[in-house]
Amino acid sequence: MLKDLFPKAYGRYLSLPKVGPVVEDFVSWLQEQGYRHRTRVLQVREIVQIESFLRRRGFGNLCTIKSSDLEGCWTWYRRRNPNVASTVHVLQRFLEKRGLLAPSIPQSQSGITRKVSAYADHLMEVRGFGRSAVRNHIFTATRFLEHLKYQTVPSRLAALSTSDIEAFIRAAGKRLGRGSLGHTVAQLRGFLRFLASEGLVRPGLDQQIDTPRLYRFEQLPRSLPWDTVRTFLQSIDRTTPVGLRNYAMFFLTATYGLRRSEIVALTLDDIDWRGRSLRIAPQKNGYQLVLPLTDDVGDVLLEYLRHGRPTSSLRQLFLHMRAPAGALTPSAVTQTFRVLIKRSGLGIPVQGPHCLRHSYAAHLLRQGTSLKAIGDLLGHRMAESTAIYLRLAVEDLRGVALPIPRESSKKDGKEVQL
Repeated sequence: MLKDLFPKAYGRYLSLPKVGPVVEDFVSWLQEQGYRHRTRVLQVREIVQIESFLRRRGFGNLCTIKSSDLEGCWTWYRRRNPNVASTVHVLQRFLEKRGLLAPSIPQSQSGITRKVSAYADHLMEVRGFGRSAVRNHIFTATRFLEHLKYQTVPSRLAALSTSDIEAFIRAAGKRLGRGSLGHTVAQLRGFLRFLASEGLVRPGLDQQIDTPRLYRFEQLPRSLPWDTVRTFLQSIDRTTPVGLRNYAMFFLTATYGLRRSEIVALTLDDIDWRGRSLRIAPQKNGYQLVLPLTDDVGDVLLEYLRHGRPTSSLRQLFLHMRAPAGALTPSAVTQTFRVLIKRSGLGIPVQGPHCLRHSYAAHLLRQGTSLKAIGDLLGHRMAESTAIYLRLAVEDLRGVALPIPRESSKKDGKEVQL
């Protein structure tokens, strides 16, 4: 493999004292990850610079190198030679995958880390929170402790006052909307109750926080006109493998109202071609959803699988088109959607693909589809979750409006409307 890249100079890289023994395997790994020929050549050439850095630092062989040492190498080359710095991170991922890095000496946890770790255990073991909810609560707890400078002044918790809490909420309010700030306040209340149960703050502080006033259903679901959805899909360039992938992703989203987490979780095994069905793995409510595989969806998927999807041993349906190879993440779907709406020139105000799910529900509602059928297609467990889309049926709502009452008066024994 290395000889194919450097027919004459491959021996130079194999003879490197530290990285030489693994350079052949490194080249093979690069190819597995989807790096192109030219990129693999550049990555191997930069290894010489990394070897020189490690030699200057006095490392004897590869087994003594730790992740922190490679981070130091990356810092050294970050401004001096960004190409070498990029190769350092690629080499680090390779060595971690192969288990070739020396174990790092565990560092003592900071006070904030210990505190939020104990809180995370409490949320999972006592309150039964899921991982995503725990992450959100931990984020708020960490920001609160950092605001108090707990790391340097641990005594701030014992002397915690309502003014300290209000200062944190005012600072958060400058960067958050009312809805997000309400979530932050609720998470902070939970953390204060935990601290009170541990005897670290006085009880009752959680009840002294006021939340922003929010009204239920005060905002309409962010949906787009169905003609806009069609124009958006038509604007996607399908002459490239990336375009075929993007079109397939958002065509599925608009056809079935899938969430981005459901899109990235799709695998080749979820497509039942003979049974003409598409299996959606449970992501939110724990229930598996089986949808009919329409002819249009089947044609789009076939086009993507034949001409767009890269060859890979992964079973996920949608993959990265650039190295390193791997399945897409929900954040990558959102980023792709944002890029596409800018290219389309449609001026779509929303920045996330979830608007396609709302648009799909509103489209079905305007076609006369029953609320129960819409809820089943979207995977809702409760009718209340689907009922929010009734507010989008403006023309239908006009028919149930009551007439405006008018004042009346009697004149000459007759009632006259004023």
